[in-house]
Amino acid sequence: MEKFKATILIVDDEEKTRKVLKIDLQDNYRVLLAKNGNEAVQLLKDNNIHLILSDLRMPDMDGLELLYFVQQKHPNIPVIIITAYGSVENAVEAMKMGAYDYILKPVKIDELDTLINKSLHLGRLISENIELKERLKKYEGFNEIITINPKIKSLFEKINHVADTPATVLIEGESGTGKQLFAQAVHYLSKRADKPFIEINCGAIPHDLLESELFGHEKGSFTGAVTTRKGKFELADNGTLFLDEIGEMPLDLQVKLLHVLENQKFTRVGGTKFFETDTRIVAATNRNLQEEVTNGNFRQDLYYRLKVVSLFIPPLRERKEDIPLLVKHFLKKHQNLNPENNLIITDEAIKILQKYNWPGNIRELENTILQAVILAANGFITPDLLPEEIKNFYELNYKDLPLTKDALQEEKKKGTEKIIDDLEYKFLINLLKKTSGNISHAAELSGYNRRQIQNLIKKHNIKTDDFRY
Repeated sequence: MEKFKATILIVDDEEKTRKVLKIDLQDNYRVLLAKNGNEAVQLLKDNNIHLILSDLRMPDMDGLELLYFVQQKHPNIPVIIITAYGSVENAVEAMKMGAYDYILKPVKIDELDTLINKSLHLGRLISENIELKERLKKYEGFNEIITINPKIKSLFEKINHVADTPATVLIEGESGTGKQLFAQAVHYLSKRADKPFIEINCGAIPHDLLESELFGHEKGSFTGAVTTRKGKFELADNGTLFLDEIGEMPLDLQVKLLHVLENQKFTRVGGTKFFETDTRIVAATNRNLQEEVTNGNFRQDLYYRLKVVSLFIPPLRERKEDIPLLVKHFLKKHQNLNPENNLIITDEAIKILQKYNWPGNIRELENTILQAVILAANGFITPDLLPEEIKNFYELNYKDLPLTKDALQEEKKKGTEKIIDDLEYKFLINLLKKTSGNISHAAELSGYNRRQIQNLIKKHNIKTDDFRY
């Protein structure tokens, strides 16, 4: 196989210089020649150029004009300026405009070789960066991975390294940590980004139907198979298949999946024809698959076949520094549910959220913020809008405890008042339900007089109309 050669465009109005440089470089590079900027522009249109060596002083379009054109139309192509000793100031000006570097005439080939290698490396980095940005544009969901946590950031780096490889990826982590987002990141940061991303939850489909969902089936292969149907492997061909909750897959189907991964071909249920597949597999689980292997619930050979690259998503309780950022993101995401208010969350509410352990992880946090957004009548999200289990966890574990006798008495008094208030509130709700919101009837039934019932209703901000029907 012929070795790839980068293409270098030499632009110089001196024929001798062009020829000498070509002779020096043609063994290692594909070399194109132009005697002025206009010829160079045409060659740029017709060829994939990796580097430009350009003189500064040329007729028609000089080196600076050519550099400006390249910066506008081909910003990923590095430009090296060739200049005489007396024009160094112009070369420096060219570097300010974006040229990679300059070299003096007469050109020393060893020095030029070093410069070319460095600039080609830069060109590759620029191209990869542009390509990465284009892929990220296609994947808006990547913006939902909100973090300042070092462990999560290291996962980004790992994904960038492995995305373009065919390696299978196993994503492990608790429910609600965002495993699907990371699976999508693997796909959309790969060269398969413009191909299908197909997902299937192995735990949400009955075992007897899962094989058909994965591999498809032929007409008449089982009761209800009235037509031939493609499976997820066919739909994901040349793209990525995301097998969520892979730990739920039954053992007999694990064998068939392993066969497909090893041989890159499969048959539909009820069929004999083999279909070849070029499908990248990303799997996810909230189980400890190593323990499942030990317990005989998951095949060891499939486990290692899936875990070529492993990503562990830490739970939210191990990345609490991300909570303020995530809260801000979810407030913005769900602002449309409370459009009349500019939503603000208080510091005290954030403090309580950061102390909670979040067994449901990011999914639970989003649902908490969603509820608060809906309930925030004045635009402020305060601790009273948070779920009871979160507030109770904070009070039980983190609320400042008294250190003196007087402080203890004050806390006991507050605790007693709260118990009384809660009891009064529940008493009123039950009473008004029984009497359909009729105050006179409520007074008669309870033994309080009418004014006392009215005062209690006012104290607890209860609307009697809610009980009338």
